[in-house]
Amino acid sequence: YTWFCTTFEAWKQRAQPSMRQTHIGGEKVFVDFAGDTIDIFDPITGEVRAMKLFVAAMGASNYTYAEACPSESLSDWIGVHANLFRYLGGVPKFVVCDNLKAAVTNPDRYDPGINRTYAEMAGHYGTAILAARPRRPKDKAKVEVAVQIAQRWILARLRNQRFFSLAELNAAIRGLVVELNARQMRGFGSSRTELFAEIDRPKLGELPDQPYVFARWNRCRVAPDYHVEIDGHWYSTPYRLSVNSSMSASPTRPSRSSTRDRGSPRPRAQPAWPYHHRRSYAERPPPLRQMDAGRIDRCRREDRSLCRGVFPGRHRGPAASRARLSHLPRYPVAGQELRQRACRCRLPTRHPDQGSLRRLDPFDPQEWP
Repeated sequence: YTWFCTTFEAWKQRAQPSMRQTHIGGEKVFVDFAGDTIDIFDPITGEVRAMKLFVAAMGASNYTYAEACPSESLSDWIGVHANLFRYLGGVPKFVVCDNLKAAVTNPDRYDPGINRTYAEMAGHYGTAILAARPRRPKDKAKVEVAVQIAQRWILARLRNQRFFSLAELNAAIRGLVVELNARQMRGFGSSRTELFAEIDRPKLGELPDQPYVFARWNRCRVAPDYHVEIDGHWYSTPYRLSVNSSMSASPTRPSRSSTRDRGSPRPRAQPAWPYHHRRSYAERPPPLRQMDAGRIDRCRREDRSLCRGVFPGRHRGPAASRARLSHLPRYPVAGQELRQRACRCRLPTRHPDQGSLRRLDPFDPQEWP
């Protein structure tokens, strides 16, 4: 009996039973990158670049999709998913992926952290992301087998050909993928294309009207002047809030809690100034506001004479208004009243860089006669 127990324990250590997975039509698509790469050549410099092969396989029908991309970066990862859904003609309920950095930010057995852009793409297409457990390739066995088949039937057949662009390479891959899906599978009596049309295609969800536009989320730091810099553009934001930005190609308006920069500056109608900053700007006379914007020629005639005559100088825009702050009253004055005082008060004509020794009114308004 002792010998039996020892032998049985040794056999249990060698035996690794696997649970058989049951796949429902249109439920899951498994995605991964192949380990082998394929090169493209620059026709001018002769530079060689290795392209990654993205492979996807449907769970129920084994319908396979393959596409070459430059890298495993987030932008390429999102792009191949959009092309995959367009190729399938619909969206499965779940996408089972590996734990690469573009998909999973925090690998965990129970609650993995999904990349925010990747989760946003899944929400746009109405699907969900299921990350495989770390170091458990059997969780995505379908795509592991599909990667092996793609390396044998696609990469091996293209290894002796030279490609000079990514589009040319993907055109050759598409032809081989169609041929691969049309082959009869042993044990099934039909091809992947036939099984996909019969089992998976009727159960897929509908594609959205517009494809997902790639956007990269970043956490921005609000500067002391309550602006954030996103891709070379500055946006005003509430100065007490932290801002998350998302950059992509099409324009949209920034929001309070998160800013989604789509590549083009879009100024706000009313900047998010603190109260004392808003009050300071509101108390500035209209002529100086025009000088701030560099639009002196658009002022009224009397304002233009005020800016050019009373406030002479070579400065333009905000520099001009700042250089002439010494001429302003220390208390808020209406624009019309400022013009009247400027006509009554003759400032000494001096060099523009030396400024003036007098203000338009150095006294408190309550002390005026």
